[in-house]
Amino acid sequence: MASPDMSSRGHAPKFPCSIVVMGVSGSGKTSVGEAVARAFGYRFIEGDALHPQANIAKMSVGIPLTDEDRWPWLREIGRQLSSSADPLVVSCSALKRSYRDLLRESAGGDLVFVYLHGRRDVLAGRMQHREGHFMPASLLDTQLATLEEPIGEPLTVVVDVDQPAADVIKATLAALDGLGLSNNAASSDSGFGSR
Repeated sequence: MASPDMSSRGHAPKFPCSIVVMGVSGSGKTSVGEAVARAFGYRFIEGDALHPQANIAKMSVGIPLTDEDRWPWLREIGRQLSSSADPLVVSCSALKRSYRDLLRESAGGDLVFVYLHGRRDVLAGRMQHREGHFMPASLLDTQLATLEEPIGEPLTVVVDVDQPAADVIKATLAALDGLGLSNNAASSDSGFGSR
């Protein structure tokens, strides 16, 4: 297996399909997504930036989003996936199976999910120390209650975030390598990583 070191592979993208980095708030979707995008030479889209202003306003004051709030946002992420000529890396909480299925359908082909998994105390600690984000730590419990873990779903890997950021990124790239996909033939096999 090739080394997951980003510097050794960033110039030569070899991954055939778009990647969604998913998980609850505080799991590190943006930092991991940006690192994966750099590693594969793909464009990164911050999913939170695509929320309608009404969603941002609700979350900013600690009001949880409903399915009705999330569908337009998910459809916009799906539009970004379907309209791109090249693979993308997108950060998106993608909390429910139905949300992920919508994104898979929109992508029109294989779509890989990287699920950043963490214990509540780890996630809460991360949320309390970040700056400049509209999502308050108080909404973590509602996200965890909504979360349907992607266990057994195709083309999904799990990465434990209870480790240094550099190790999370290395584990993510290694898990993606472990899927056995190449530009020549995308496999539909599931590669579900260990926690």
